[in-house]
Amino acid sequence: MPAFSNSSFLRVVWFSALYDLIVTAPFATPWTFELNRAQLSAINQALGGQPLPPFDPMQTLFAVLMGSVVMVWAVLRLRGPTQQFGRYDAAARVLFGVWMGWAWMQSGAPVLLLFIVPEMAWAVVQAWRVRRA
Repeated sequence: MPAFSNSSFLRVVWFSALYDLIVTAPFATPWTFELNRAQLSAINQALGGQPLPPFDPMQTLFAVLMGSVVMVWAVLRLRGPTQQFGRYDAAARVLFGVWMGWAWMQSGAPVLLLFIVPEMAWAVVQAWRVRRA
């Protein structure tokens, strides 16, 4: 089974953090979250799903807390990617992917697949073997 060199793996960790920063930034404030939720609702409808429901303030709070924490985690990995951070990120992505999969199974919302597939792909890549130095 091929393995990453350490430098290649650190680039993967860095790019996964950049991906998180871009994808998660709209979830970081109540105002950007609402704009993002409306866009995700339109995408879900275009993919054959139902409109996403409006969020109340408590639901929005949990969404922006998640967005804020992921943004900080992304900046940490951008500033100093490590193999350990990549492994922790892989574990977090498996958890995120499983819960997104659960939500997809409950709702059938096709927009979730646009998040589940990259989430699980990043998890697999960051769990991949790294050659010893």
